[in-house]
Amino acid sequence: MTSILAIDPAWTATEPSGVALLTQGKDRWKCVGLSPSYSQFVELANGTPVDWLTTPSAGRPDVDALLNAARTLLGGDSVDLVTVDMPIALTAIHKRREADSAVSQKFGSKGCSTHSPSEIRPGEIGRQFTERLSDLGYKVATVETPVGATFVVAEVYPHPALLHLLDKDFRFKYKIGRASEYWPEKTPADRRRRIVKNWRKILDQLSLTINKIELPLPAKTDLDDLPSTSLKRFEDAIDALVCGWVGVKYLEGDCTAYGDESAAIWIPPKSS
Repeated sequence: MTSILAIDPAWTATEPSGVALLTQGKDRWKCVGLSPSYSQFVELANGTPVDWLTTPSAGRPDVDALLNAARTLLGGDSVDLVTVDMPIALTAIHKRREADSAVSQKFGSKGCSTHSPSEIRPGEIGRQFTERLSDLGYKVATVETPVGATFVVAEVYPHPALLHLLDKDFRFKYKIGRASEYWPEKTPADRRRRIVKNWRKILDQLSLTINKIELPLPAKTDLDDLPSTSLKRFEDAIDALVCGWVGVKYLEGDCTAYGDESAAIWIPPKSS
């Protein structure tokens, strides 16, 4: 049974990272694991449900632990595809890559330009992550990789992917840290309500492809006093789910690789 381990990694070791695990069912894909941190994903495989009220821990990705946890949740099966929202490459990353420039050229006018990687961000975290996955048989997917190939790690980017998922022409407003920029005239509580409303729109669309998404978003009535910092964990989990959805499109052959022979960012749909 085909499976996707989707990760939304922080580019530093001081922030948590979302993780989602998808497996292909008869009619739809199914989410068999979702967490706002690496440690909670591993604990989930050990039988401890995710406590969404607990502040998720930060840390570096332990590739072996993540793949072993995924294998447990998959009943002993290995992961077929890894998708990740972090700069990765076959060569050392010191500066902006062709992949970053190509995506920005294509989607910059839609508000979806990429951040520039450096030797520090993601730096050692990205290098160790990529090297260990390669050691375990998951090579970086580049423009030379056939779309749909398995046992690779594919770099993805949620912002332009959401344009396709939601049929939008411009970057979707769903980042809690930018809520004051989106709606400066609104109260903080109203901004939180608008962000969560947009999260529900994303989940509704994802649910057309992915079944069993268990993400208990805060109720509207709880958002008056809930600090915005406590909502970031839900955003990270949603980003991981979007990374997984891009993996689904990739396996269906409905993705385009932007980049070169050293690195590529995979974004749906397939170029005509």
